[in-house]
Amino acid sequence: MTTPASAVSGHPTASPPPGTGRCPANAGGSAVPLSGPGFHTEPHAVYRAMRSEHGPVVPVELPGGVPAWLVIGYRELHQVTSNGELFPRDVGLWNQWGNIPEDWPLLPMVGRPMPSVYFTAGAEHRRHAAMVGQALEEVEHFELRRDCEELADRLVDGFCRRGTADLIADFAVPLPVLVLARLVGFPDADGPRIAEVLGDLADGGPGAQEAHLRFAESMRRLLASRRAMPGNDVTSRMLAYAGEFTDEEYVLDLMAITAAGHLTTADWIGNSLRLMLTDDQFAVALTGGRHSVAEAMNEVLWEEGPTQILAGRWAARDTRLGGRGIRAGDMLLLGLGAANADPHIRQHLSASGGPSGQRGNSAHLAFSHGEYRCPFPAQEIAEIIARTGIEVLLDRLPDLELSVPVAELVRRQSAFLRGMTALPVRFAPVRPTGVPS
Repeated sequence: MTTPASAVSGHPTASPPPGTGRCPANAGGSAVPLSGPGFHTEPHAVYRAMRSEHGPVVPVELPGGVPAWLVIGYRELHQVTSNGELFPRDVGLWNQWGNIPEDWPLLPMVGRPMPSVYFTAGAEHRRHAAMVGQALEEVEHFELRRDCEELADRLVDGFCRRGTADLIADFAVPLPVLVLARLVGFPDADGPRIAEVLGDLADGGPGAQEAHLRFAESMRRLLASRRAMPGNDVTSRMLAYAGEFTDEEYVLDLMAITAAGHLTTADWIGNSLRLMLTDDQFAVALTGGRHSVAEAMNEVLWEEGPTQILAGRWAARDTRLGGRGIRAGDMLLLGLGAANADPHIRQHLSASGGPSGQRGNSAHLAFSHGEYRCPFPAQEIAEIIARTGIEVLLDRLPDLELSVPVAELVRRQSAFLRGMTALPVRFAPVRPTGVPS
């Protein structure tokens, strides 16, 4: 992670040429700081104000005065993500490298060019995506559901006698990582350790860098283990893929699969449960049967998508977007949550499906779009984990209710990710599975 970009991709990290050191996002001093409580309390109100003042492409300022463009229009975001040649996910193109300190807080999220499925572009990205996609496509969904049910029951057993729980810490956060750890080939005994590492990474605190090193070392050990003794897991299938990859590439791709699927799936579960506990109409939809669970969870991706802002794309040359002049090397942040709330697309959905037309419509951008979107097999895996977990929880504890006022619920302090920090509930205590009455 700390390797200079120039050592990996050939893109310079020295100061850019005169005149290209700052993108025009701050022209006129009207850039919107991409921070503040509004992003995690009332993000849609923030997006409406942005759209009213700036239109579909907003000049924003990141920590340290770093300029960027936030794309909040559905059509404009679709345009950016559909054109991987003009707007590649190639951070090496960034015209701000000369202004970015090594300790810039968003650097782990923005990344540097490195040989992984997430931080490569063009043909190199497609090479990684083909290997990862095939390994994920071969995941057997029946077995995955069975594993999800078993691990979800195990988590519920851990708190069901108490009659109280924090559904984020006790269920939504650990379930995806336990399933993903088993999926890539870790023994179950290693699941809690991987969950702890990913938790430290997600916090982004002083221990994040050390957690990243531990995460990479865990993946290296897993790779060596599966090379010596292949199994029915994603790592073994990646190693068996007909293509030449270095150990570094395998490790980085495994880290990307696990980390990208962890917090987003946890927040999908947590946001769904929060709506169930605070919105009567949504609660009816979520408890109305398996088909209703799928529809309700799809609505969460429209209204409460886990990833609100995604970094990013970089302009390959000077161009125009949404009436804005975009210069070569400018960063474009994908405002997925804002685009899903774009009045233009909402009017279309309402006209075609009524006020809740988005419930059965999967045209949301929660998984991004285009060449660099979340791979479809990964989307299916996330949906199975989230849906199965919610079904198990509701089946085991049908009388869940909040144990604190709604106003006391706190969201993650982030403009980029939307999720709950805690979800305290109470319920009638029940016996763990397998314990006779």
